[in-house]
Amino acid sequence: MAKYDYDLFVIGAGSGGVRAARLAAMSGARVAVAEEHRVGGTCVIRGCVPKKFMVYASEFSHHFKTAKSYGWSIEGAKFDWAYFLEEKDKEIARLSGIYVRNLQNAGAELAHGKARLTDAHTIEIDKAGTKTADKILIATGGRPWMPKNLPGAEFAISSNEAFHLTELPKRIVIAGGGYIAVEFAGIFNGLGVDVTLVHRGPNVLRGFDDDVRSHLTEEMEKRGVKVMLGAQHAAIDKTAGGLTSRFSDGHEVESDVVMFCLGREPYVEGLGLEAAGVKLTDKGAVAVDEYSKTNVANIWAVGDVTDRINLTPVAIREGQAFAETVFYDRPMAFDHETVASAVFSQPPIGSVGLSEADARKQCGKVDIYLARLKPMKYAFGGDERSLLKLVVDCATEKVVGCHVVGPDAPEMIQMAAIAIKMGVTKTQWDATCAVHPTLAEELVTMREKYVPLGLGQVA
Repeated sequence: MAKYDYDLFVIGAGSGGVRAARLAAMSGARVAVAEEHRVGGTCVIRGCVPKKFMVYASEFSHHFKTAKSYGWSIEGAKFDWAYFLEEKDKEIARLSGIYVRNLQNAGAELAHGKARLTDAHTIEIDKAGTKTADKILIATGGRPWMPKNLPGAEFAISSNEAFHLTELPKRIVIAGGGYIAVEFAGIFNGLGVDVTLVHRGPNVLRGFDDDVRSHLTEEMEKRGVKVMLGAQHAAIDKTAGGLTSRFSDGHEVESDVVMFCLGREPYVEGLGLEAAGVKLTDKGAVAVDEYSKTNVANIWAVGDVTDRINLTPVAIREGQAFAETVFYDRPMAFDHETVASAVFSQPPIGSVGLSEADARKQCGKVDIYLARLKPMKYAFGGDERSLLKLVVDCATEKVVGCHVVGPDAPEMIQMAAIAIKMGVTKTQWDATCAVHPTLAEELVTMREKYVPLGLGQVA
């Protein structure tokens, strides 16, 4: 008789947990997964996927303007928020169902309910009783961080609620400067909402290249987003006309909705990690080693709950590496270096490798290649500009950073990431023949080093 009910118990059915559970079950292991919400996790249910649908919906208003410059006559176009929500929810339900079927087809059991550890091998699941497992994987992801002591904070929503607003607001204040904030600023602006983006820092997208940050802010403002920097909420007042946001710099803005996008935190509350002896980092994430193993010999963790790189593909690769290591005897640690990312702002961003500032710290002397140009798509109208930037380590001639802001930037960066991950040099990069006419060709035709104004460049 088996000592435990399962060989592996996974807490959390998001992208990382599902990948790990499926691979482990396919090895012949007895696997169960517990999920307290819907199967699919943040990405499928309340993150990347529905947000991308919202981006697509919101981009049409910009496309209509561009279409007119090409001779199209578009009259009477209007957006139906209720219809969009219905279609979006249908697709999310379909995708969630696929996740469920994939788990079942692999032979894994699924329990609906919140799971908590009572010791290192025992799991208590709401409405499903108590189970034991030889090995346990924590994959509960993260959740939006909301301020707790701000007067009127209870009137604000997070990104979770933004996907289910019963009505499209006329005015919205979005607090935050990260990728979720700028993405939703573009979404609501494109859908015709009056958008104010307020951020306490000197510019949006902390951690990205400074030229990318300033360029995106300019482009968002061109499209009508009002950006307030160096300010943050002091209070939110509910009024007869909606909500009044009072800011630290003395300004006040009235809106129908206030949305906080102030970062996310690992979801560890109520998991019983203390009872199992699992240690957390200073920031409240599950502490793990390079193989995603915690300080407890039979417990691992992957994805956003570990707060390493909080991206869905990273969670999937961490989950796969865990299964390969533990159930296939093929030790594998995911390499978190040089991971590409996309921001579905408007215009979008693709970025991989080091920013200019980080490269100067790590490499010393660097060469910069930078181009700002109007995309061919807007040749007949509009003043949108794209930015392309390469960062090159002078000592090795390797391209250590590539940053693009403009149409299809996320699609471009995937291919650039392969070359940079392999250690491509600028000479090899330049030897690649351009694909014409495309925005991407500018990446392999930049030959002159960029010198900032004041250091020899002529304006």
